[in-house]
Amino acid sequence: MNKLFQTIKDIYQIKELRVRVRNTFFFLLFFRAGTVVVLPGINMERLSSNVKGMLGLLDSFLGSSFSKASVFALGVAPYISASIVMHLLAIAWPKVQKIQREGEVGRRRIAQITRKLTIFIAIFQSFQYILFTSREGVVAINQTLFMVMAIIILTAGTLFCMWIGEQLTDRGIGNGVTMLIMVGIVSSFPAALYEEARFRGSKGMFVFMLELLLLFFILVVVVAFTQATRKVPIQYAKQLSSSTVYGGQRQYLPFKLNSVGVMPIIFANMLVFLVTLLLRIKWLGGKFAWLMDISNKLQDATSWLYNVLFGLLIILFTFFYTAFTVNPVQIAEDMKRNGSFIPGIASGNATACFLDNVLERITFYSAIFLAVIAVLPLFARMAGLSPNFSQFYGGSALLIMVGSMLEIIQQMESYLLMRRYELIINKGARIR
Repeated sequence: MNKLFQTIKDIYQIKELRVRVRNTFFFLLFFRAGTVVVLPGINMERLSSNVKGMLGLLDSFLGSSFSKASVFALGVAPYISASIVMHLLAIAWPKVQKIQREGEVGRRRIAQITRKLTIFIAIFQSFQYILFTSREGVVAINQTLFMVMAIIILTAGTLFCMWIGEQLTDRGIGNGVTMLIMVGIVSSFPAALYEEARFRGSKGMFVFMLELLLLFFILVVVVAFTQATRKVPIQYAKQLSSSTVYGGQRQYLPFKLNSVGVMPIIFANMLVFLVTLLLRIKWLGGKFAWLMDISNKLQDATSWLYNVLFGLLIILFTFFYTAFTVNPVQIAEDMKRNGSFIPGIASGNATACFLDNVLERITFYSAIFLAVIAVLPLFARMAGLSPNFSQFYGGSALLIMVGSMLEIIQQMESYLLMRRYELIINKGARIR
């Protein structure tokens, strides 16, 4: 406990870190305030908050602002969609790959294209959201006026959320967009915890404590999985220059066990959602009525069909995404160019094959773990937990929450470490 108070004191003493923490709280508070401002013309008494499937996942990411029809109902979802599109284009389109290799100028161009693409996606998703809301019969004003006004407000809300995320990245702590998603997820945790405690009652308090203990254990395992790395030893060749020997040191090439993050889970969710929409086409459902039954099962996150398909897609996308994001041949060429090698492995082709085998083994365990984490909420529901509380036992929500918190902690530790070095240097100067 003394160490915790000392850390807080150190944070307060570092001016830059203190300002960044203050800016982070300010922007997050501003974001949360916008999630409770309802779109004009909405009758909240008739608005249904029951959203399922992919929409339910999106609502959990946005802190229930999607189901509450707020001005931030779309949040940063269009920006995430645009980023995914640009990432896929960078894999499949050589022109985008060329822009990425241009360094800082290329990154700025990619960011500018992503912002422009976000506007078009936000307009399209705003129109879809209005159609979803209108079916509930909650619009209290003229339908055409509401549609035009809501598209403008929702698109502006998305751009404002994107601006807040950029400000958090530049002036705050951690990645801004990821932090906004994390805040949306964490904001629903107290209500889910209260709902579970109320459901158990005083007689089931022992069971409730066991559930919290199990949640803590899962959290520890996810943290260990996120931080785990496979270190491949690298030896640098010795070089002689002016009677001085350079190089010869041994370093490590770190391969993270979870190098793909939550992208396979997001891709699998999107694909299941698209399959559900295709199966619900009227002319297809009329000819093959059994397809409608499959569509209904895929919409239910507690069905075995949904979770089996979901897990298999996660395993597939983990291998697919790793194959495109990590290139062993390129790594082997860079090592050969820099005069480094893996002890016992020949340079060039043999190094690429060795790294490819290491990646295959790592990806296999990563894919299995991601699939298990993704379907854990199903087993939590089967064990009798409430629907909202069971969502925190796995899935992309838990991975995003853990990843964002670890990033914040690492950035704060870097500032504290820098402060300690400054104190040591200043003390040394006074001694001299």
